[in-house]
Amino acid sequence: MQSPSTHAAEYCGTQEAAKLLGLSVGTVQSLVERGELSAWKTSGGHRRISLKALHAYKARLGNGSAPDDESQPAALAPTVLKLLVVDDDISTRQLIQGWIEEWGMPIDCTLKAAAMEALIDIGRNLPDVLITDLRMPGVDGFEFLRLLGANPNYRSVVILVMTGMTDEEIAAKGQLPERVVVIRKPLNSAWMHGFFTASMAHLLRSRH
Repeated sequence: MQSPSTHAAEYCGTQEAAKLLGLSVGTVQSLVERGELSAWKTSGGHRRISLKALHAYKARLGNGSAPDDESQPAALAPTVLKLLVVDDDISTRQLIQGWIEEWGMPIDCTLKAAAMEALIDIGRNLPDVLITDLRMPGVDGFEFLRLLGANPNYRSVVILVMTGMTDEEIAAKGQLPERVVVIRKPLNSAWMHGFFTASMAHLLRSRH
């Protein structure tokens, strides 16, 4: 979709739209895909959503004519994959977030700069997929995964480890759980896109 001639200030990104509506990023993406929110894409693939459409939708939410994430019936709720990314490197977090916005998939992406932050939040917002770095200050990725592995509530989470460490360096730290998938830095956009495409297909089959 091409950029409209309307002034850019009348549009905002997906993250800002989600905050304005009090919905998840994935839900906002689904609303755009279903045509319930007017939006266009930049040449770089980023969504720009009409503020006028956002305010109109928010008014409908306030009148009870459009359900929010919690009250929406399961049969009508869009399938959203919950992703948690944990990395102390801000450029890596922004890279993954940017890819997800460009792909236009219904993925609710939460970014954390430290494993301890993720541990505090993960019980309240269980992800479908976790992507974590290994070398981080404080609680590193190895300890993070050991703590998660000790709790049966997290066994359903698909875990990707992104690292520049060699197999020998990983082995010296005590290895990783068998179900963990290791991906090397620098990250490959095509591989990541394929992984999330397959993950969304699996999620749809499991929920419907």
